[in-house]
Amino acid sequence: MGTTLKKGLVLEGGAMRGMFTCGVMDVLMENGIDFDGAAGISAGAAFGCNYKSKQIGRPIRYNKNFCKDPRYCSIRSLIKTGDLYGADFCYREIPDTLDPFDRETFRNNPMEFYVGATDVSTGKCIYHKCTDGGETDTKWMQASASMPMVSKPVKIDGYTLLDGGITDSVPYAYMEQLGYNRNVIVLTQPKDYRKTKSRALPIIKLMLHKYPAVANAMAVRHKMYNQQMEEIKEREQKGISFVIRPPKALEISRTENNTDELERVYQMGRKEAQNALPKLKEFLETPDKI
Repeated sequence: MGTTLKKGLVLEGGAMRGMFTCGVMDVLMENGIDFDGAAGISAGAAFGCNYKSKQIGRPIRYNKNFCKDPRYCSIRSLIKTGDLYGADFCYREIPDTLDPFDRETFRNNPMEFYVGATDVSTGKCIYHKCTDGGETDTKWMQASASMPMVSKPVKIDGYTLLDGGITDSVPYAYMEQLGYNRNVIVLTQPKDYRKTKSRALPIIKLMLHKYPAVANAMAVRHKMYNQQMEEIKEREQKGISFVIRPPKALEISRTENNTDELERVYQMGRKEAQNALPKLKEFLETPDKI
């Protein structure tokens, strides 16, 4: 007797390493691969929403178009607005006017889409189901991608939030809790990558003194991340999850504004997805057995 397959897409963050994820997503969309739901963290949330809106090529396009614009990402923006990535420009002007986000398609697509952000008061990851791509959903996406120390915390739905990657870098466990039993996980680090303890912890604790729960989560983030990588490796070996990851370190800056570099990493994502397609389709189409 077979069980019902519930197909999920799980997207790691990583700032401009997310260009790799964008390349993967575009190939999957071009090949008509649909999921019942997706969950994204940080850049995985900000870029991943385009899967639900079915906008192939949008994230790589607007990143290349605006990466040199100081309103998009700059020290000037950080000084002027408190956000390295300018919130109004990134989360209003681009999706509303400059490169419109297709909210109608997003709203009508039955694929569920979840984003995770860190509650600064508890140091726990809180998830939000995005339904219409409107102001509240956009605020949650912004919160998920609000890197500590270079972003203002985002207040929404009674929470004060920062980057979801602080507390849940890859949300596969959350998707499994929701009943997604056939998950494709897109990572932005190679297979042998393991995170080390940050040498900047004293500075982090000083700068985040208002948010001790976040500072504490940052102190053990490397342990959380490395445990997740071991669990993902185990799921991959057992055939529970299908993983697409870079073959080597992407070597791209978190705030990269060289369009050639953005394109290089995007094309790496496309290549890995194309190589994975036959096995990926088999993984998604093979029924479970009890």
